[in-house]
Amino acid sequence: MDKNFKEEFTQIVKFEPPLYKQRYQFVKDLVEKYKPKKVADLGCADCTLLWMLKFCSCIEVLAGLDICENKMQEKMHTLSPLPVDYLQPSERSLTVTLHHGSVAHKDPCMLGFDLVTCIELIEHLEESDLKKFPEVVFGFMAPSIVVISTPNSEFNTLLPGVKLYRHPDHKFEWSQAQFQSWALETARCYDYSVEFTGVGHPPTGMEKIGFCTQIGVFLRKYPQAGESVQSEKPTEAVYKTVFKAVYPSLKDEKYLQNAVIREVIFTAEIIKHRFMSKREEYSDDPERKPTSQPSMDYFTDYLGKLVIEKNMEPFASGNEVYIPLTTIFAFPKVKRLCGTFEKLCKLIAGKVTLSSDGSAVMFNIEHENEED
Repeated sequence: MDKNFKEEFTQIVKFEPPLYKQRYQFVKDLVEKYKPKKVADLGCADCTLLWMLKFCSCIEVLAGLDICENKMQEKMHTLSPLPVDYLQPSERSLTVTLHHGSVAHKDPCMLGFDLVTCIELIEHLEESDLKKFPEVVFGFMAPSIVVISTPNSEFNTLLPGVKLYRHPDHKFEWSQAQFQSWALETARCYDYSVEFTGVGHPPTGMEKIGFCTQIGVFLRKYPQAGESVQSEKPTEAVYKTVFKAVYPSLKDEKYLQNAVIREVIFTAEIIKHRFMSKREEYSDDPERKPTSQPSMDYFTDYLGKLVIEKNMEPFASGNEVYIPLTTIFAFPKVKRLCGTFEKLCKLIAGKVTLSSDGSAVMFNIEHENEED
């Protein structure tokens, strides 16, 4: 490579999107591929990666661990449920927990994870902690997948202002050969395979330098041995839990009931409104009399269109309008929430005004007529 070109490149090197976003996107893509339910981020720092991952619909448990409690506390509020999460609970459950502690120590709260991420972590470890790290992560935690990213020291010559390490807290930075040697030996010891990749491409003609950030993706070869392995796990907690959030979920009967009641009332109100509009049309034009009950093809785009049998149509008696539950249950969202008609009846019992036989939602329109 021409020396002048190399010097010119060091002045203009810039990654788009920024390198940290590329690292996080790599993890997110991996989650989309493998669909883990439980994910732990070691060295979670300001919780940015955890915040991104909480929107992945497959994840039900998120945990973060960092040696710096203050750094987690700065942004941990971003992991709390928002008001909209209570108004529209998700169909999945989600629990997010943050722990203060070292990756050199074992704690049972870190067992049972499918994916463990270590993004720009190992280069911050003292030599003594780095020696313990493989046993903690691969031997003790033993997740199905481990992702480790670390700076590629060979790329440093292309980065302006970098003399020894990229960050003053780095204890080391490895070349491609050093990282791959460590990773292959770790994988061999703990029955994992490992694939190497990275983010931050080198300029054309300098491919041998490798990615700016090198990444190892470890996949466990065999299932855990079961009881023999679990018997070796310590039960004493050493981490300090600094944050925990349990998101509202439709798997919780309380939130499911509220969601069903809202949807039933919303659906019934729309059907009633359309039914009353049809009645007014016919009352304004006495000669225009229907040969049958008003049609039910008035469903909005939001709710979808349904063809309803005659015995499922709404009807009026005096000042009361009745919307059959069978009609309401026919709507896709109501059916998806409840699963069965029996579950629908159970969830709204005593919460929605029903007819005497419990077969229809009842509205009294006397006051509505007075207002008109």
